[in-house]
Parts: sequence; C-alpha cells; structure tokens
Amino acid sequence: MLILPDWLIVAADQPPLAGHGVRTAGGLVTDVGPNIDLMSTYPDDLQVDAEGHVVLPGFVNAHTHTYGTLAHGIPAPAGGGPTDFWSFLADYWWPLVEDALDIEMVTAATNWACVEMLRSGTTSFYDVVEAPNALPGVLAAQRAIVEDRGLRARLSFEATERAGADVAKRSLAENVEFIDSCHRETDGPGRLPHVDGLMCWHTTFTCSIDFIAEAFALAAERGVLSHAHCNEGTFEGRWAEDNLGMRPVEVYDSLGIAGPRFQASQCVQLTDRERRLLAERGVRITHMPLANGEVGGGIAPIPELATAGATIGLGSDGYINDLYEVMRGAFLIHKARLQDPQIMPARQVLEMATEGGARALGMDRVGRLEPGWAADVQVVDASFPTPVTEHNLIEQLVLWRNGSHVRDVLVAGRWRVRNHEVLDADIDELQAKTREQATRLWTRS
Repeated sequence: MLILPDWLIVAADQPPLAGHGVRTAGGLVTDVGPNIDLMSTYPDDLQVDAEGHVVLPGFVNAHTHTYGTLAHGIPAPAGGGPTDFWSFLADYWWPLVEDALDIEMVTAATNWACVEMLRSGTTSFYDVVEAPNALPGVLAAQRAIVEDRGLRARLSFEATERAGADVAKRSLAENVEFIDSCHRETDGPGRLPHVDGLMCWHTTFTCSIDFIAEAFALAAERGVLSHAHCNEGTFEGRWAEDNLGMRPVEVYDSLGIAGPRFQASQCVQLTDRERRLLAERGVRITHMPLANGEVGGGIAPIPELATAGATIGLGSDGYINDLYEVMRGAFLIHKARLQDPQIMPARQVLEMATEGGARALGMDRVGRLEPGWAADVQVVDASFPTPVTEHNLIEQLVLWRNGSHVRDVLVAGRWRVRNHEVLDADIDELQAKTREQATRLWTRS
C-alpha cells in the first residue's frame, strides 16, 4: 500500500519531506520517496490519499499505568488530598487504587487506554501494573486485550515487598511466567511477538537489596530489560541515604544493575553524581513531565541527561495518554525551568516520543519510517492556520496538534484507526465498562 500525504516525516532527526509518501508491505516500510515516483514504481499498489495531512512514525509511550484511568476523579481520602509524594503513595495511590484493583478492573482500563492511545497516534507502549489482588494471571489477561487492539507492547508487574512476602514472591513469578510464555511463542528465530515482558520492581524503599538483585538476575537469565521507578520525588533519595548509605542510582551501580539492561523511569530528583552515573552507564530513562507535575515530584533534569548522551523516552505514566499533550509539556516545562527558550527543541521532543521511546524499551527498528523498519504510522491533519514549511512543521505538530487531529493509524502495516474511528471498537460499550469498573474501585476503596 502507498500512503501519499502532503508531508512525510521519516524521523525526528531528518527534515520533513514535501510531497513524499511511504510504501508498506509485510508489516514493514519498504520504500519512501516522492509521491509521483511511488505511484509510477508501484502502479498496482493500493493508494491511500492523505492530501492535507502529514505522515509520521507512530508514538511510543515508554511508560504508563493503564489502570490509572480508573483513578480519574476518584474521591480524595478522608482528611484531604495528598500533601507530598509519600502522602500520595501511602494515603492515596496504594490504599485507594492499587490495593483495590482486580483483574476485571485492570482489563477494562487496559482496553480503554489502548483505544485512547490509538486515537492519539500511539502504536507502542510499556505498561506497569501493580495490583496484588490481581495475581496471578493479570499480565496474560492484559496481553489478550493488547493483542486484540493490535498494539506493540511491553508488559510487566511491579514487584514489591511492601505488601508482604507472599505478594513479593508471586509478583516475581508473574513476571517470569509471562516473559517465558512470550518467548515460547516467538514466530521465528530471534523474533519476539508484538507483546513481550519486562522484569519490574518498584523502588529501593519498597524492595530489599536481595529482592532487587534476584529480580535483575531473573531478567538477565531471560535476556530482557529490567525496570524500576527511580527518584520520582525527594523521598526515595533521602530514604536510601538514611537506610542504605547511598543514593538510589548509587545503589543500582553498586549492584551492577546500572547499565543498558536497566530502565529507570521518572529520574526527577537526582544529584550530579547520579546524573553522571545514569549517562555513563547507559541506563535507559523515561520521562513523564505531566505526571511528575501531578504528584508534585518536580521537574526531571532531562536536558542535562540528554546532553550527557542518555537514551530517553517519553511516557504518560497513565495520567494523560495523548502523547501530543505530553510532548507539549516536555517542550515547554524545561524552557521555564532553565529560563532558556532554546532548550528542548521540537525535534528532540518528537525523537523522545518515537525512536527514543523505542530504544528505551529495547524495541528494534521501531520509531522511524525507513525501509526495513516497522510500518507503525500515523496520518495527521496538517491544515494549520499558517503556512507549513520544512523548518516549522515539527514545531507546529508539537505545539498545535492533539489526538483529535489523528486521522489514521497503522501498526505493523495494519489499519487500527481509519478516518478517526478505532476499528473493531465499540466506544460506548468500552466507556460504560470502564465507568462500571471505576465505580467498583471507588466503592471498594
């Protein structure tokens, strides 16, 4: 099939191409070039008219909690809302959300979030679920939903010792069984399915050193990445210094975990040494600017980490899943923090939302529209009120588009959104199911 737009963005690090399109076949991009040349070279291909639109790679949401949808608008705990990051976890998130979830709630939220992401151009994502009462089997249940929606994903259970030894043991087992089941079902030598697993533990203040080392070893045996939340607020750093004699990143470095097989999300409250270690060791980082603001965690030093050469992806954290909104937050918030309008240009933000996110998740050949790369594509309205040029298109997208402007989405060359409609999705039914499960959660908590 040929997709023939007014503009093509092959990748964030390349200038937009006027009058260029893309050819897909077998789930991959097979050619890019001027529309007229593609039509001449492939006269028998299906031609998709995208006049007035721009084609660009699908987004990679490098960190989300799909079950977070159910907490939107949840009543505040008795005594008022959270006053700091620890209060957010101890008084709100753990008792009112995560400890009250079951599989039915998680799958309803996952289904809604998948549709929400598809509608706003996201084709790949990494989800972290912590729900002790949904063990075992929650990851397999999520996988069925994700595969039905046709997205590319990494899934994991956030292993933790905060809920007791039995939950800790079962949470590690959930990850191991899921990773192994995905690897048993590969569809070719060295190829992974669209849905795969990661190892995940929560933080240094909810997991012992031995538990973290065990989790990382289990991941290493299986050749998959490990993930943990890291320094989301000031609490973890202080706790680690008081109880472990080191900062969190220093703990991971001392265990031999800090490296390319480790993905650290958030990374907000870092010392200079921690920043250097993350970059020098090649730790994969994910940035959630909007969610960090919601919990009062702070603003992560992403420009500094990027300058040091870190791999950085962009995520929603399950807060606002439209990555156009998340990109806009990343584009603006760092300029304000550093009082420098040159910081975080639009190209850099788009790279974090596409290829950078794929690299952070260890996804191969995802995030660009070059021949041989995944045909994960979004077709976006380019009818801006001002002229579109090579020098301003990416900035126009980052600043003035959102999910409502996404017309079509393909994942691995297959239509998932067509003319603003998510295929095979009854939106009213999904919304009703999500509201039903949110009501169950709110009542239970």
